Amino acid sequence: MLYLVHMIVDIPTTVQKEEADAIKAREKAYSQDLQRSGKWVDIWRVVGEYANYSVFDVESNDELHEILSSLPLFPFMTITVTPLARHGSAIK
Repeated sequence: MLYLVHMIVDIPTTVQKEEADAIKAREKAYSQDLQRSGKWVDIWRVVGEYANYSVFDVESNDELHEILSSLPLFPFMTITVTPLARHGSAIK
């Protein structure tokens, strides 16, 4: 199942820089492992924002929820999930 996921990150200024940097490092490692596994298919930065659009290819809603809620930055994110279906005009 394919999903388009929009993630907006808002780390409060009350979080110390060292802690924020450590969370971001864990986030990068976790997301890159998921990319290598093929579950996190693509990631695109939103220009001028601390946000991204990503495509996930997972078995179920539950698997996607588990992946997203395990993101180290999850407590600081607003996430919108859009399930995707193949378009009838697609040539792939």
